[in-house]
Amino acid sequence: MVKTARYRELAAEVRVAVREGAYGEGGRLPSEEELATRHGVSRGTVRHALEVLRAEGVVTSRRGTRRVVLEHPPLQSFAELMSFTRWARSLGEEPGGRVVRQESRPSLPEESAQLRLAEGAQVHWVLRARTLAGRPVMVERTAYSSAAGAIVSRMPVDTVSISELLEREGVVLADADHTVDLATADEEDAALLGCPVGTALLRERRRTTDPSGVPVEWSDDRYLPGTVAFTFHNSLASTALSRHRAGQ
Repeated sequence: MVKTARYRELAAEVRVAVREGAYGEGGRLPSEEELATRHGVSRGTVRHALEVLRAEGVVTSRRGTRRVVLEHPPLQSFAELMSFTRWARSLGEEPGGRVVRQESRPSLPEESAQLRLAEGAQVHWVLRARTLAGRPVMVERTAYSSAAGAIVSRMPVDTVSISELLEREGVVLADADHTVDLATADEEDAALLGCPVGTALLRERRRTTDPSGVPVEWSDDRYLPGTVAFTFHNSLASTALSRHRAGQ
């Protein structure tokens, strides 16, 4: 039996307290030092646990402060929006993933810019076909920085969730920038999605960074029409993006 890392146990304990209203909506968590003393762990363990909660959208933090401020609940958690697998499971769907091709190669100009790498620096690039209940819905092309890429390069070809794999290896995905637009299916998209070449696909491009702001991945995801939709909610209290099945 694999023992759960202590920082994950702590994250789970704090998550339950937050959901039970122990700190109040918009309240502040105790300081790192107080949490460490209360739970009998190091401050490093506390920081790692808070990074997990921040990635999930449970808490948010500001530089220069010793406390973490609770956010208003998002329409969809960061983890669910970041991870196709978690999003699908949250809907009761069965996600699938298959590596079609992967390679370590010099970065392309856009990859270098998005990952903040020197032009031509090495990246690990992965092409995957994603399914819901066995039906093709998305083609995923992702370039990873060297550290994350070394982990991804060793994964089994039928790995369902790369984000969960990275988390198990200690890579925390904390922030993401999303751009949603349209792209036309090329021959590769058409073959993997079972649609005609030139079909308009919903495209989501995403750059994800770790808690220190260092880019981890740059992804170009293309969805078959009618399978998913994105909703953007904006108000004085909060701003959130959510992904859902088309027609829901």
